[in-house]
Amino acid sequence: MIFILDKTNTIGNQFLAELRDVNIQQDKIRFRRNQEKLGGILAYEISKTLPYTEREVQTPLGIANINMPDEQPVLCAILRAGLPFHHGFMHYFDDAPSAFVTAYRKIKKNGTFIINIDHISAPDLDGKTVIICDTMLATGQSMVQVCKELMAQYTIKELHIAAIIASTEGIVHVRANLPKAKLWFCSVDEEMTSKAYIVPGLGDAGDLAFGEKV
Repeated sequence: MIFILDKTNTIGNQFLAELRDVNIQQDKIRFRRNQEKLGGILAYEISKTLPYTEREVQTPLGIANINMPDEQPVLCAILRAGLPFHHGFMHYFDDAPSAFVTAYRKIKKNGTFIINIDHISAPDLDGKTVIICDTMLATGQSMVQVCKELMAQYTIKELHIAAIIASTEGIVHVRANLPKAKLWFCSVDEEMTSKAYIVPGLGDAGDLAFGEKV
């Protein structure tokens, strides 16, 4: 399944518009905060699909029956751009453990690139629902490689992939390689540049959030 937030009219569209706006996005604090807000919105939407059990809660005046989630998912951030987005998920799944993966493009002399995964720090993911967060899903190669690396080490029960902006090409690549994954995006753009930047996209999310890298 695939969920796209801006297919409906919600306040999330304002946060998305501010992320894309070349003038507003120069405010790094606001840029990170808008990522967090959108992460919270997608966390709420994903929470609707998780299993729940009715439980009794003692109030000062009696017993209330409330449907509570059976477990917390594991939240996985792809460093570095995905950190504010991941933080937004943590506001809602605030008891959830987290995993972190360092993945980046290594550019070759001919202009093509490969995906390097330098480090994975994760709790036990066997039998767990895992939500992998990254701000942008461009070619989808990083996401697929990260997921396959985790799936080679653990038996993941259910996989959710979340991004703020995805490209059509990236979605095709992810669905071809991870057909059981559930996809959650705020918006989908049709084009990419020759260097695999999404158009219109929003630019380099990592640089905008944390400053230009050397």
